Amino acid sequence: MRPKTFVQKIWLTISLVVVITVSFSYFLLNYFYKNLYVDKVEQTLVEEGKNIAADYHGGPITDDYRQQVEWYNEKSTAEVLLVNNPRELSACLPFEVDYDSLIHEADRETLLLGKVVTKIGYEKRFGRKIMGVVVPLLDHHRLEGVLYLYIPLATIQDMTKEVAIIWLPLAGLFVIVLVIFGKKMANRLVGPLKEMEQVAYRMSHGEYEAQIRIQADDEIGRLAKAFNIMAKAIYEEDMRKREFLANVSHELRTPLSYVKGYSEAILQGMVKTKEEEKKYVKLIHREAGRMERLVCDLLDLARLEEKSIPLQKTLLVFSQIVEDTIEKYEPFLQEKAITITADLNPDIIIEGDADRIEQVIHNLLDNAIRYTPTGGEIYVKLTPVGNERCQLVIRDSGKGIPKDKLPFLGQRFFRVDAARTRKEGGTGLGLAIVKQIVQLHHGTITFASEEGKGTEVVIDLPVWKEADTSSE
Repeated sequence: MRPKTFVQKIWLTISLVVVITVSFSYFLLNYFYKNLYVDKVEQTLVEEGKNIAADYHGGPITDDYRQQVEWYNEKSTAEVLLVNNPRELSACLPFEVDYDSLIHEADRETLLLGKVVTKIGYEKRFGRKIMGVVVPLLDHHRLEGVLYLYIPLATIQDMTKEVAIIWLPLAGLFVIVLVIFGKKMANRLVGPLKEMEQVAYRMSHGEYEAQIRIQADDEIGRLAKAFNIMAKAIYEEDMRKREFLANVSHELRTPLSYVKGYSEAILQGMVKTKEEEKKYVKLIHREAGRMERLVCDLLDLARLEEKSIPLQKTLLVFSQIVEDTIEKYEPFLQEKAITITADLNPDIIIEGDADRIEQVIHNLLDNAIRYTPTGGEIYVKLTPVGNERCQLVIRDSGKGIPKDKLPFLGQRFFRVDAARTRKEGGTGLGLAIVKQIVQLHHGTITFASEEGKGTEVVIDLPVWKEADTSSE
């Protein structure tokens, strides 16, 4: 059996509700007919019969009493008969009833006890049921006669006839409209879900840019909105992965080409002298080192972004780390005759991972020295900012960076040099790593530059504050 669709389930639910509502209405109608109308008629007949019987004071039934009953019969909406012998009651009726004897022996015993007997039966003359009550006229324990009061019962159709003339066409129209509207409503409710199914199917085939139309601000509308956000996030993540793979491939392709070309030249005997062979081996070693740095930087950046590297935070004298790192670059500074000026506040203490903070300063100094021309200057300054933060400024006198490219600094594989030349070294990941480390230390990094005058990098970090113990 083919499973039902969601639209069919909603439509069936609506139809089932309609059927239950109609059935419940029919049940209520019959319940009120029996408990309100029929019982009320019986109660009225019994009360009238007992009132008339109250005027009988025993002995043979007199003509005056019979005339009194006839008078009451003319005034009452019910038919009232006075019969001396209950067994002859059927013969006294002006019409046939659907039972042979109106009063049976059991009824007679009930009447002798002074109790009222109620009868309901179908009568062809009226084309409907009639209700009759038999009230005994007792002289001590002798049944002198009975009062028989009867009235035709209105049917449910009679009671609702006037209403039915208006109600039935409207009810039919209501059912038709409800069925049509129910199907449209089901389609409207399920429409976004179908669209989500189609978009999800397209996404499974790599079409992440697909979006769902938001038609309402209800639960389904909000679900569609969340689905669009998720699709956009997946799309952006997919783009980043593609860009990442393209960048990695691009970065590895050149050194691999060098390694392959030089090694093939050596293996095929194209290198004639020892000097040439040594030169090629050095080139292979250099490119292998470049690939090693690239892989290490990629692994390092991935772990920093995933926060999978636990930081070993301790209290650090910030200026000492800066001085130690600058000292390691002395040979390179001398080689390019670069003058470095350091203005470091020795009282600034931060809480951080010493190796990672040193890596930050190392990467920034490495860039500053790389892009500062021979005979240039580098300025390093560490100062407090207020009572809770400090700033480390590293400013070089290099060629500077165009302003439109400053926002891209810190992105993976971003190089200011559009030609992606590697003659100045670098993997394009250094600033991305610096940015992640600074963020993990709750700091910020900003860049300012002017072409032809140099670049300034500012790192803002929180300083360590000794806990106030005066209140203890």
